[in-house]
Amino acid sequence: MARRGLGAGIDNLIPDIGLEPSKNEGKKKGEENVSRETLIPLNDIEPNRAQPRTRFDEDALQELADSIKQYGIIEPIVVQKKGSRYEIIAGERRWRAARIAGLKKVPVVIKEYSEDEIFTIALIENIQRQDLNPIEEAVAYQKLIQELKLKQDEVAEKVSKSRTAITNSMRLLKLDPRVQQMLIDEMISEGHGRALIPITDGDEQFTLAMKVFDEKLSVRETEKLIKKLQEEKNRPAEPEEEKKKDDSFIYKEIEEKLKKVLGTKVEIKRKANNTGKIEIEYYSIDELERIIEMMENV
Repeated sequence: MARRGLGAGIDNLIPDIGLEPSKNEGKKKGEENVSRETLIPLNDIEPNRAQPRTRFDEDALQELADSIKQYGIIEPIVVQKKGSRYEIIAGERRWRAARIAGLKKVPVVIKEYSEDEIFTIALIENIQRQDLNPIEEAVAYQKLIQELKLKQDEVAEKVSKSRTAITNSMRLLKLDPRVQQMLIDEMISEGHGRALIPITDGDEQFTLAMKVFDEKLSVRETEKLIKKLQEEKNRPAEPEEEKKKDDSFIYKEIEEKLKKVLGTKVEIKRKANNTGKIEIEYYSIDELERIIEMMENV
C-alpha cells in the first residue's frame, strides 16, 4: 500500500522486509522482501519510547478518530516486534485515534530496525507531517546529532531541509525554559523566539516575551524592540565631565546670586554624587569680617 505524506526521506529509511516467509515462497528473485499489511490487536501495540513528539492535540485526535470511524485507517501503522508486543515506529497519532474510535484491530506493517533508525524514522515522519512544535523539533535534531554523531548537514539531508533551517531550529534551545514553554503553548511564534535569542539574561528575556504576548507585537516590532535595547546597552557611558556640563548653567546661576549677596567672588567646586564645596574669596581682614557678619545675620 502506498505511503501517503511521508515523503522520499522516510521511504529511503524504510526498506521493504518480508513479514511471512511462507508467503514469499515461489516469488521471483528480488520480490521476496516485499512487505505485507496485516491486522493485529490494538492492545498488543505500545508507543515508541523514542518518539520525539510529546504533545498530541486532543481536538485533532478526535477529528482523526471520527474520520477513522467513517473510513478506517487508510495508511497502516509501521511497527516492530518487541517480545510478545509491537512497538510503533511511525503512526502513533493514528494508533491513539484508533483507540478513541474504539477499534479492536488495526492494519500494520511490521519492520525491523535499529534504535537509531527507529528514532530517525519517527522524527522524519513527524517533521514531514509538521506534527512537532518548534521545541520538540529542535530537541529531536539535537538528539540526532548527539546520539547518532551526525553533523548538521547530515541531519539536514536526512530530513530534507536546509542546513540553515536546522541551525535556526536548534538555536531556539538557547531560550530560557519559560520562553520555550511559551513557544510550545503557541503564545509566541518561532520568529519571536529567534528575535529574543540575543537577550542572554533569562529573566529579562522572559519579561520581554511576556511583553510581546501581552502587547501582541509582531516579529518585526519585536526585532526593533530588541535592537533598541541592545543599542542602549552598548552605548558608551557618558563621561562625568560631560554630565557636569549638562547642568553647569544651574551652578553658574547660583554662583552669580551668591556673588551679588556677598559682594565678592564665589565658586562652586563640584564632586561626584552631587557633592562639592563653595569657595568664597576675600582680600582683607575687614572684608572677611564683613562676610562673616552678613552670614550671621541671615
